[in-house]
Amino acid sequence: MKKQKGFSLIELLIVVAIILIIAAIAIPNLMRARMSANESSAAGSIRTINTGEVSYAAAYPSIGFTALSILGGATPCTPSTSSGCFIDNVLAGGSKEGYTFSATPGTAVNGVNMTYTSLGYPSSLNQTGTRSFCSDQTGVIFYNVNAQTCTNTNSVLQ
Repeated sequence: MKKQKGFSLIELLIVVAIILIIAAIAIPNLMRARMSANESSAAGSIRTINTGEVSYAAAYPSIGFTALSILGGATPCTPSTSSGCFIDNVLAGGSKEGYTFSATPGTAVNGVNMTYTSLGYPSSLNQTGTRSFCSDQTGVIFYNVNAQTCTNTNSVLQ
């Protein structure tokens, strides 16, 4: 009898089946870890927006709070009322790490925006994240589970 070199088809199929079983266990955990990282980034981004809004309102008190796009600025950034240079351009563009962001000033009183609301929600609910985050001029960050909306009546982020 001649001695064969290599693997039989059955041996290869068994190895492929074992690899698929391991992948089936690992991939959902990887997705949960990625969603958790996206949510952490979103909460941090809302905090960054809060800091940018307060800094802008302090730098330009005759305007007050402003829109998200104005908080950023093109590189190299020169601070002005139309480009505050307080946050990075990626966040000022409204999308970062699987989340969509917005910041909207409230109704102006005597030409000054005394309030604002910021919102960060998953670009694809249950794929890039499960919680939406929001804040306002109080600086408190709120979250809402399984929704792409959030208000200051939702749960407070601890």
